[in-house]
Amino acid sequence: MRKFIYLMIVFLLVFSLAISVSALSRMGSMGQEVEKIQSVLLEWGYYKGAVDGIFGTNTRNAVIAFQKANGLSADGIVGEKTLAALGIAAETNDNYGNYSSSDYQLLARIISAEARGETYLGQVAVGAVVLNRVEHPSFPDTLSEVVYQRGAFSCLDDGQFYEPISDTAYKAARDAINGLDPSGGAIYYYNPQKATSKWIFSRPVITVIGRHTFCS
Repeated sequence: MRKFIYLMIVFLLVFSLAISVSALSRMGSMGQEVEKIQSVLLEWGYYKGAVDGIFGTNTRNAVIAFQKANGLSADGIVGEKTLAALGIAAETNDNYGNYSSSDYQLLARIISAEARGETYLGQVAVGAVVLNRVEHPSFPDTLSEVVYQRGAFSCLDDGQFYEPISDTAYKAARDAINGLDPSGGAIYYYNPQKATSKWIFSRPVITVIGRHTFCS
């Protein structure tokens, strides 16, 4: 029975990763790629809103209209075929430094689960803490070992880890891997409203970002 449950979890994880990677820009996406999409659709008369880099209802409706007019699957998701029809090169996330693409995916997943609802810098900071632990002698030497270390992250126990990965978490993971560290070198963080360990409150505080306190 345990083996079956484990296999189901692995299947769901792989399935959700495939969805997240294949859907390049969709409802809720933000960033430069969305701005490019909006600009092209505006120029061609499909879009009439602001070029703000936020993929909302107006952008989705414009994408659907464009897809219908060009014989594409009208799902409102800007995947590779729609990007190609728009004449936009797909953004790639292949700069992982010393990390593999699977490490990148795993880091994005832990950021999404642990920092859901936080500011963008707060998400990058959580990713930076994970990477700081990889380099710290008190923690395991690989990203996967850090993430799966027993008791390290509550999201592995409450199911948040297996939720779909947010688009901003992918960008936050890339920025953290490329050296951005708003945490100031922290190796721990906690939410003062939820933390119950007296030990964590004893750690020297480096900074506070959103609901998380980052410490050494």
